[in-house]
Amino acid sequence: MKMYRAAGVAVVIAMVATAAVAQSQTTPPEAPKPKAAVEGTMTIKRMGAIIKRLDAKAQKSANTAAWQFHIEKVPVVVVTDAGNNRMRIMIALKKADKMSPAELLRLSQANFDTALDARYAIAQGLLWATFIHPLSELYEKQFIAGIGQTVNAAKSYGTTYS
Repeated sequence: MKMYRAAGVAVVIAMVATAAVAQSQTTPPEAPKPKAAVEGTMTIKRMGAIIKRLDAKAQKSANTAAWQFHIEKVPVVVVTDAGNNRMRIMIALKKADKMSPAELLRLSQANFDTALDARYAIAQGLLWATFIHPLSELYEKQFIAGIGQTVNAAKSYGTTYS
């Protein structure tokens, strides 16, 4: 009985192998698939148009690709660096030297579990709510969501930090 099963398995393996060889000889090779487009299409010009749609009074810096505008009365700054393919959405919250160790710990926890893609950060002696992303890979919806998350992080600072 065992010999018949072993022989049956060998026959099945041989049939599968023969079918695979036959298919490879009769099926033309697949054409190479085109490479997927690089994610995102953001430019500084498009970013400026989006910001103007969100706040018609938005101001663009004369010498750099930076904007100042308001969302729900919260002052927002967007700074871009095309040479390094970066952009930052930033909202200043308070002087960093006024923060307690417990507050710094809470901000670190929020960066992990409640702030989503926005983050709390310290730079230039200030605490910021910020969203940082590669510029050219950014989609319009991501940019708008990043602004919303940063505003929420600023507004929930000291309470839910979300």
